[in-house]
Amino acid sequence: MAEVKLNASKRTDFGKGAARRTRRENRVPGVIYGHGAEPKHVALDGHALMMALKTPNVLLRLDIEGKGELVIPKAVQRDPLKGFLIHVDFLAVKKGEKVTVEVPVHTEGELAPGGNLLEHMLSAVPIEAEATHIPEGFTVSIEGLEAGHTVRAEDIDLPRGCSLAVDGSTALLQVVTAQTEPVEEEAEEEEEGAEAALAEGEQAAPAEEGAEG
Repeated sequence: MAEVKLNASKRTDFGKGAARRTRRENRVPGVIYGHGAEPKHVALDGHALMMALKTPNVLLRLDIEGKGELVIPKAVQRDPLKGFLIHVDFLAVKKGEKVTVEVPVHTEGELAPGGNLLEHMLSAVPIEAEATHIPEGFTVSIEGLEAGHTVRAEDIDLPRGCSLAVDGSTALLQVVTAQTEPVEEEAEEEEEGAEAALAEGEQAAPAEEGAEG
């Protein structure tokens, strides 16, 4: 994974008010943790950071006022309505150091004919990998899979230096039989039953009236 270089500045003002002022300047407040050091409060260009974060677990080389810092994003907060960045927590890393991250799982191919459905149990799988060699994602083929088939974490082809950080039997994807519409069928049966009962009632009514006369 290639490094993405971003400029960052130190933050000395904290709190909600300071964070709002930072965002009004089109910058995003963030904190760098790791290696037992004191947290470092920084601010980064909002657009540049947003573009960088399009890559999952992106490796960032931050230039903090002339001093380099290698980090990966650990927690990203976004505005729930507009989606813009509110705050980012970073983890400081070193080359050769292993970290535990969640890597997205993508699918390719088509299921076997029959109208079955693919159920996603996990959209990302936890792995342990070198901080500078984190995969961007895993692609799993679902070509021709039939109902009842399960793709597990152990089925993923991991690159060298990576290992699962979850039990290998953990289900990621499952092919399930498409559900019919039992509710509609039951409603139709009830409607037919009601119509039959109504017809029987109409036929019985004249006989009852004749008996009363």
